Amino acid sequence: MSWTVVADVAGACFMLAGALLCVVAGIGLVRLPDVLTRMHAATKPQSFGLLLVLIGSGLWLRSAVDLGILLLVGLFQLTTSPVAAHMVGRAAYRTGRLDREDIVVDELDQALRKAAAEQGSEENRRSAG
Repeated sequence: MSWTVVADVAGACFMLAGALLCVVAGIGLVRLPDVLTRMHAATKPQSFGLLLVLIGSGLWLRSAVDLGILLLVGLFQLTTSPVAAHMVGRAAYRTGRLDREDIVVDELDQALRKAAAEQGSEENRRSAG
């Protein structure tokens, strides 16, 4: 058995595992109840599933140009997915599209209240002076 056969079988296993994670992420988007849990399902297993598919593709293709492109795709996925999830989460929080009873520690509310208090005290100083 040559190394190319082993690489092809390993690539198929990686691609199958990645496809299953992507399916689980899709099911999570449909079945989970609120924005925050859907956001988790959209980013974590989807990103890891795509990386597994890219590794499997790299084991199948094995050329330097293809591996470079696959590496760039994986890098862009890992840099854009957390940023998009963060923006969706903040937008959902600010518009009230989430269930506040499920939040155990609300650090964003504390930070927003502190920022509003600081902004209010600064406006008071300006109007007094």
